[in-house]
Amino acid sequence: MSRSNDFSQRVPLGRTGIEVSRLGIGSSYGVSRRACRAAFDAGVNYFFWGSVRTRGMALAIRDLAPTHRDELVVVLQCYVRFASLIPRSIEKGLAILGLDYADVLVLGWHERRPSPTILDAVERERQRGRFRFLGISSHHRRLFPRLVEDGRYDVFQLRYSAAHPGAEQDIFPHLPESGRPGTASFTCTRWGDLLNPNKMPTGEVPLTAADCYRFALSNPYIDVAICGPGNDDETTQALSVLQSGPMGEQELSRARAIGHHVHEQKSLNDWFR
Repeated sequence: MSRSNDFSQRVPLGRTGIEVSRLGIGSSYGVSRRACRAAFDAGVNYFFWGSVRTRGMALAIRDLAPTHRDELVVVLQCYVRFASLIPRSIEKGLAILGLDYADVLVLGWHERRPSPTILDAVERERQRGRFRFLGISSHHRRLFPRLVEDGRYDVFQLRYSAAHPGAEQDIFPHLPESGRPGTASFTCTRWGDLLNPNKMPTGEVPLTAADCYRFALSNPYIDVAICGPGNDDETTQALSVLQSGPMGEQELSRARAIGHHVHEQKSLNDWFR
């Protein structure tokens, strides 16, 4: 599978046909309205309003949508586990964003297949025009091949980083070459551990956030790497990825060595081994 070496170029989000920026931006760490607008001006169109629905991104989408709705890819995550509550969750999210629909609805953090009642409720919301494409996120890599067979999921949001490269064996080989779901990687920095000097091998300098996003995007099976900036400076650093390209072999080798070392240490990762 080949992919352009120019990260400033948008690519199709799998079989959805939506053209997306290689870098996506997530709301959960408090990214500001100003930073979201700057990201859009720099070419980012993938806005993940997900785990924590924060005010800054909501305001930025409200600013942009009246004149740029067709350019935006708004991804709304839903963690609800009761079918009866799904319509309200979606409606509330859209109301805060000032939108009639989301481009992608992601069913958040499912470690097994969602129940038929959940999926029936979600499909009714699609029929009502509340979203265009269905996605799912999981930490359980071996679930994704089964979801490929299911066929109803248009986007996979999966964990992939230098510290979590297991998708290379457990997911990517099972994706069809044509008509595959779109892919978005999350926790590219492994919750900041890959940036932490105290978690590095002896004498090693930490990766930068940009390094972490480049690592993910160097794999041709990843369409979008989602960043989670907490302030404007972190947004600016992340945006530098759009002017770069894939890592070379030496860079990849270094990132993998650091990632292996970091993976062996205790962190939030212990929940998801």
